[in-house]
Amino acid sequence: MSSGLIRRDNGHGKTHYFASSDESKICVVMVGLPARGKSLIAGKAMRYLAWVGIPARVFNVGTYRRQGTPQPSATFFDPHNEEGEKMRRAAADAAITDMIQWFDAGKGVVAILDATNSTKERRRWINERCQEANIETLYVESICDEEDLIMNNILEVKTTSPDYKGQDPEVAARDFRERIRNYEKVYETIDDGEKSYTYVKLINVGSTVIINQIKDYLSSRLVYYIQNLHIKPRSIWLSRHGESEYNLTGKIGGDSNISERGEAYAKALPGLLKKSGVPPNTKIVIWTSTLKRTIQTARHLAAETGFEKLEWKALDELDSGVCDGLTYEQIAEKYPEDFAARDEDKYNYRYRGGESYRDVVIRLEPIIMELERSENVIIVTHQAVLRCIYAYFLNTPQEQSPWMEVPLHTLIKLTPRAYGTEEQRFKADIPAVSTWRAKGTSAKHQEYSTETKA
Repeated sequence: MSSGLIRRDNGHGKTHYFASSDESKICVVMVGLPARGKSLIAGKAMRYLAWVGIPARVFNVGTYRRQGTPQPSATFFDPHNEEGEKMRRAAADAAITDMIQWFDAGKGVVAILDATNSTKERRRWINERCQEANIETLYVESICDEEDLIMNNILEVKTTSPDYKGQDPEVAARDFRERIRNYEKVYETIDDGEKSYTYVKLINVGSTVIINQIKDYLSSRLVYYIQNLHIKPRSIWLSRHGESEYNLTGKIGGDSNISERGEAYAKALPGLLKKSGVPPNTKIVIWTSTLKRTIQTARHLAAETGFEKLEWKALDELDSGVCDGLTYEQIAEKYPEDFAARDEDKYNYRYRGGESYRDVVIRLEPIIMELERSENVIIVTHQAVLRCIYAYFLNTPQEQSPWMEVPLHTLIKLTPRAYGTEEQRFKADIPAVSTWRAKGTSAKHQEYSTETKA
């Protein structure tokens, strides 16, 4: 397979990204005992690939198995349970068959097969099926013997897994531990006998990473992302800067100060963070852009908590080029064709001398890598940047992310889980203008009331 991604412009201002070979097909095969973070890693990898424009999909074998056995007990997973083994094999076969059809229909570039895949025989069978379909395999094994982390993952599964929906949590936890013991009876780690496979082994949350036979650009890019992941419980808080002087007049870009109400939000932010639920003795790092309005918004939080604060140039607002400092009304008057083009395809439209949302995603990729390496972080940034980061965690489609409403004076708490990202919003009781404009609406700057838009 030839390496790299190529970029093509369709002649109408829209840029598309493709795998460098039309034949590129990669199946990422998760490997590991239950409660080792496989589904979390699979979900993150899928979101990352979609975020950077590479079509991907997770094929979770448990989802197929639940069609016939929605809430099995641990005995279903006993290696001596021949009927259970037969049904589990059928679920894996159905998932792989669907995956191959998905590839054949040209719907994607990377598929992620999320299951334990815990024996050499199972991995050999998967490899044969993929080879027959001209699909390359990348095995990702998550190994963990840290008891605290395993117990956290058991807690996560018993409260979020469809297998235990509606069940008593303690009963669910006991059953899940027994399920793990059943898998441990037959589990075989990837070893020297499988050196012909392309694989990465993550040991104890990435403290040790073993990489073997990575041959192409896309796999290496994915492995680099995966080796930066950890599966420890944590949260990420997102906030726009407090209302700025430019916000009051409808101007975009610039490096203005925050308004009086923006200052009130800055003072309220420490209490809002506490209200959101911060576990005792939790260390949080504060990230801001290099622009005044984010630094001013975070200064009381840093002073009151003593948390470390870092400024990132990559978190600066989308560069609006020649339109910097203008209102949308002025842009529509001065550059009517550009205003219409941006409404048509906001994600790919690039301001003259400035950036597009796609450009912002590209410059945010190192931020995402650092964020995945980190534990608890609060990011105080700008509307476009926050939309892009939010879209990464919530798997928001590219065409929708630039139109999301992200109100001022609101703290968003995101907590990654095995089966998705949990979101909570905490609104400060401090009025602010609304800077949101719906697609196709008038560019005229409204006379904002002192009430926050709902």
